[in-house]
Formats: sequence, structure tokens, C-alpha cells
Amino acid sequence: MPVSLKRIVEDCDRTLRTTQIKDYDGAVNGLQVENRGQVSRIAAAVDATHATLRLAIQQRADLLIVHHGLFWGASHPWTGKRYELIRTLIENNLAVYSSHLPLDLHPKLGNNAQLAAALGLSKTGSFFLQDGQALGVQAAVKIPRDKLESKLSAVLGGPVRLLPGGPETCRRVGIVTGGAGSKLKVAADEGVDTFITGEGPHWTYAMAEELGINVLYGGHYATETFGVKALAKYLSTKFKLPWVFIDRPTGL
Repeated sequence: MPVSLKRIVEDCDRTLRTTQIKDYDGAVNGLQVENRGQVSRIAAAVDATHATLRLAIQQRADLLIVHHGLFWGASHPWTGKRYELIRTLIENNLAVYSSHLPLDLHPKLGNNAQLAAALGLSKTGSFFLQDGQALGVQAAVKIPRDKLESKLSAVLGGPVRLLPGGPETCRRVGIVTGGAGSKLKVAADEGVDTFITGEGPHWTYAMAEELGINVLYGGHYATETFGVKALAKYLSTKFKLPWVFIDRPTGL
């Protein structure tokens, strides 16, 4: 039975504290595009792109939950590819709800918490402060570095890049999914000996050695599939709606 889009959006905003979390300019967290007001099937994807929109439509979804939304810069003029995208959404009655940092740092549904749980790591504290917000999670653990690398690769379903700048036995692990590699010093300053994130620039290899910290790059996309899945599953259970994950890996 269809559910009001308004009810679902209000629940998401409340659960994720959408209006309370400070995000990057242009993130536009929350409902980005409306539909005709009802939801009968939910799709979840990491990115809102032409490809994922079409795949969601093929799955007969009328609400798409994403981590990386449609609007990161100027959203006008509505011409060319932008017009085609908006027309596709409207003609197919597909709403788009986006949650970036609110979904990253949610204590249960968030990318960081979900990845930690998948690795069997119990959260012991907040981590990676930015603008007064703890974006990541950290865990106390005793695990060989190569075993943690293997576990991460298995959880993500793909290769992991290790920068072996720290100890061979990991004891304090910090996780910030996505593209946090350029903030490696922030992680080191907070006392972790091993930092798990999605991606980072070339120069972080040398910095990891200088700081004495291990870094595991699992891929921006791969580390951020967890939150949208968890949110869609939560909504499916609460509102008794079917959901599907749209997997469109970038390899990055």
C-alpha cells in the first residue's frame, strides 16, 4: 500500500537530524525532488546520476535515496543534460532524497557505523572532529594489519590499498568513509594508529610514513554503500515498502 512521501521525508529528516548537521555548501540534504506525493517502492544508490535514475525507474521505484545528491553547485540553467535529467524525474514520478554528512555520521544507520559493524569493530568513541561534529568512529582492537586489510577487502568486495606507515598490529582504528585521505593529519592527531577511508591523494603515502600511521583506502564508492542501504532497509521495515539497491560502482 502506498505511503505518503511527506511522512517518509519527515521521518528521514527527524532520524538523520538533517537540519542540525552542518554540511558542505551545496550539499542540499533532504528532499531534492518531489513526486506526485506517494511512495510504493524505494530504491537506494550512492550517487544520483542519469544512470542510477534510469535503473531506479526500471525497478519501478518512485523514491530514490542517495548519498551524493543532484545539487553540488549552480543548478541552473536547466538545459542540455540537466534538462534531460529533470524531465526524466518528472515524467517517471521519481522523487529524490539525499543525505550526505547526516548519513555519514548517524550512530546506527551511518556509513561509518555500518562499516565498523561489518568489520566486527565495536565503536569506542567519536572521531575526526570537523566544525564541532565528529564525522567518524573509532574502535579499540588488537588485530594484525594484514588481517584487517583482508577483512576490509572481503567486506567491500574488492581490492584495498594499504599505506603501511604504522605498526603491524593495529590497536586503535578510525573510520571516515569517502574522501577523507587528504585529512590524514587530523586522524593521526586524534591518536589512531590505523585510518580507514575511501580515497586520498598521492602524497599521503609519504605522510603516512612520517606520521607513523597505517592507512587503508577501500574506495570512495565502496565505503559509502552502507548508509543508503541501511536507511532504505529501515524505511522498508517501518513503512512496509519494498526496496532495492542500485549498484553502480565507479571503481574509485
